[in-house]
Amino acid sequence: MDTIFALASAPGKSGVAVIRVSGPLSKRACIDLTGGLPEPRVASLRLIKDRKDQRLDEGLVLWFPQKQSFTGEDVVEFQIHGSSAVVSAILRELSGIEGLRGAEPGEFTRRALENGRLDLAQVEGLADLIEAETEAQRRQALRVLSGDLGKRADTWRQDLIRAAALLEATIDFADEDVPVDVRPEVTDLLGRTRMALFKEAKGVESAERVRTGFEVAILGAPNTGKSTLLNTLAGRDAAITSEIAGTTRDVIEVRMDLGGLPVTLLDTAGLRETEDKVENIGITRARDRANLADLRVFLRESEQVELPREIEIRDGDIVLLAKADLRGNSSGGVSGLTGEGVDDLVSRISNTLAERAGLTGIATRERHRVAIEKTIAALDEAARQLELGEDRTDIAGEELRSGVRALDALVGRVDVENILDEIFSSFCIGK
Repeated sequence: MDTIFALASAPGKSGVAVIRVSGPLSKRACIDLTGGLPEPRVASLRLIKDRKDQRLDEGLVLWFPQKQSFTGEDVVEFQIHGSSAVVSAILRELSGIEGLRGAEPGEFTRRALENGRLDLAQVEGLADLIEAETEAQRRQALRVLSGDLGKRADTWRQDLIRAAALLEATIDFADEDVPVDVRPEVTDLLGRTRMALFKEAKGVESAERVRTGFEVAILGAPNTGKSTLLNTLAGRDAAITSEIAGTTRDVIEVRMDLGGLPVTLLDTAGLRETEDKVENIGITRARDRANLADLRVFLRESEQVELPREIEIRDGDIVLLAKADLRGNSSGGVSGLTGEGVDDLVSRISNTLAERAGLTGIATRERHRVAIEKTIAALDEAARQLELGEDRTDIAGEELRSGVRALDALVGRVDVENILDEIFSSFCIGK
């Protein structure tokens, strides 16, 4: 196994920079550069020198012994002054030690996975934590990184193995009198596990929205103040506004944090009948994005104006009267120009999306949902085989083993090589 090294903190000038070394030659690298090895997991102030005994820097050095480190290997970290010159000098010195090489993107985390320090779901949680922009994303990523999904998967796995073992016992002792009918316990194990899996799968869509962001589309006829409202919500001029109908031709997106949730606001082309080909393209895009959005805000000139027939109102959608500043009574209205009703609108959007986010479980990705649903399908087939009679017990047992393999794929024990490169490509060099 090669020994790898990399800058683990952000590149550029900083007060402190961290260089990480992982592998069997980590201790040698530490001794070569500092003249000794500090006590395990204790920060030690050391002079860092090159092979000519010239001083490179002074900083803190930590040594993490094998199986007590992030990667599961011997790891040394140099916490040094964060100038580009200091970092470059120490990286250059490390590259001159035989057996050391620069790390690839995500290689430290990949070694943690291979050495059993993290399961695949935790690796995904770490990637999500690094990318987290809002409080809800941070909390969700930490839950996955903490190993909660892996712990639940282990519980489900143990129950399925127990059920399979009970069925195997009836097969092995088919010619003897088995004192206990195992079917009630097997049925209970399958039902309990299936219920937990179904609940987890149901929350994946909401969890994925927390991870990637909710979409909220602002819809209405031309000149109802959609772009002005978007600019007010965004706190900047993200969209062009004018009195000319059809100014907005494409979908304009603004990313923001609403109540700790990641939200992308969509300003869309005004919905109307028109002979303008370019505007028609914008209107078609507006309808398509509206149908895919998690929540829609409809603006209309008056209560007598009908909403577009092509877009069906869904639960949670918000319908408001536009340009509340021009009305004597602003109740049920909103104005992006003066800000009337905007705080109430933000509160309604936040509360609606927070309620949906509250339905999330720990599984956060489409890959998780697929693995869980494969397990559910295996349990359903096992239950069906058991109902067909005792001569189908062996088939039911094989279905349970298929369910166990699907759970193993969920946490990365098997059948995940095809997705590892994609996952680790999102990591920086030093992680």
